[in-house]
Amino acid sequence: MCTSIIEIVHAEGMAKRGNDWFPLSRAVVAYDHARHAPLGDVITLDFINTDLDPGARAGIELTLETAKELRAALDRAIRAAEFEEAEVRGKGVAPSLVRAA
Repeated sequence: MCTSIIEIVHAEGMAKRGNDWFPLSRAVVAYDHARHAPLGDVITLDFINTDLDPGARAGIELTLETAKELRAALDRAIRAAEFEEAEVRGKGVAPSLVRAA
């Protein structure tokens, strides 16, 4: 049974297919049954460019637990990058680093 859980966001960056890199236009996050991984329901990440051929896609299927660990790792890396930008490179204090009194 399909879950119909899907989120689509604008994406800027690059993805790789084979030996070639292509620019991204969208990132799609979904929760549904696996198409390729020998798993049940999975979090699927698709990084695509809607202006290119259908092969302009980098797809990943993750267990829910792995997706949670990835989210936590992304949160840590983003916090560290915001600190780097704000404190080390002097671009001002990132709003997420300012605590309300």
